[in-house]
Amino acid sequence: MPTDTANPVPISIDDPINRQILSISEDRIAGFTRTPLEDIASQSGLPLDTVIERIVAMLKAGTIRRVRQTLLATSLAPGALIAWKVPPLKLLDAFEFMSKQDPFSGHVVLRTTDKETRGSDYKLWTTLKVPTGFSMEKHCALLMQKTGAERYKLLPAKKLFMLGVGHVRRKGLEPGSRTDEPGQVLDTTVEDLSDYEWQVMMALKREFEPGELTPELWRARAVEAGVSYEDFCKTAQSLESRKLIGRFSTFLEHVKAHQDGQRVTKFNALFHWRVPAGREIEAGKEVGRHHCMTHAYWREGGEEFSNVNIMGVSHGTDKELVLAHKAAIDEHLREAGIEVDYTNVFWGGKSEIKPSEISPIAYREWCKSIGVDPESMKA
Repeated sequence: MPTDTANPVPISIDDPINRQILSISEDRIAGFTRTPLEDIASQSGLPLDTVIERIVAMLKAGTIRRVRQTLLATSLAPGALIAWKVPPLKLLDAFEFMSKQDPFSGHVVLRTTDKETRGSDYKLWTTLKVPTGFSMEKHCALLMQKTGAERYKLLPAKKLFMLGVGHVRRKGLEPGSRTDEPGQVLDTTVEDLSDYEWQVMMALKREFEPGELTPELWRARAVEAGVSYEDFCKTAQSLESRKLIGRFSTFLEHVKAHQDGQRVTKFNALFHWRVPAGREIEAGKEVGRHHCMTHAYWREGGEEFSNVNIMGVSHGTDKELVLAHKAAIDEHLREAGIEVDYTNVFWGGKSEIKPSEISPIAYREWCKSIGVDPESMKA
């Protein structure tokens, strides 16, 4: 198996021990736990030292792009998928600005369609989180000014449909593979946090550097937050009870090639469906049960996108297989009696994936850093 030349520890996702670890660490450590690495070891049946050694090696090599405690950010800050219409000569500069200079833009992706369709001139797509109290519209207007974008379309999620099969376990799925039960519906109501809770949250959510991956990794984060270890854990558990904490996860680099030349995915597809008004939740739950999907939402596309109302993302290494997965979902919707009278696929190209900043403290600091009065950005 390929290894990092400076470290003989295997870094390939095809190494059997790494696969054993990743099949758990990608998506099986739900909520907050005081000992997430120990839990990965227990569930994978491997020694804790081996788990830490392998995750550290893969993180250093770039096979894993980040290790972090995820948050249910839809409950922590208003957000939306944004489609941007940018003049062709400014498109790459706009991509660079949003991926490198706007910490509140998350997934930044250039997308195309196989043929010219409604909305195919919107080639830059981003996710955006703007902390509570600030305006998404004002933030987008500022980004237009900074990038030269001509138009944007806000596509906030009305509902989310619970998914979560990691890339390692998704590999090799047959089209139509799905859960026995419909996808879980999640609301997008935003919760208010106290300054103390944000203090803990900011330390909780920061990505781990390789040297921080130790058996009791939260002790240092408690010090960072300026609170006792017990208070840190109790606050994190309280946040989890309010459904604000996602999972502890190792995120594979699934966009760029790994050191050994492997790619976890090659094709990133944003599926659009238009289903009858009033059946959005039913349709979303059916889409959300398919293992090939990484995200599924009820979003209103408006006239710019032929009034589609269900969107979702799927990844794969083979374009025809990605389309076969979509065809299986289309057929499943028909079998469920849900008519789809329009559908489309927006294919991802150049992309940068990063978590969106959601702290109001960070937002105020960012505004000041670019010469903008934070008060002028309030909703």
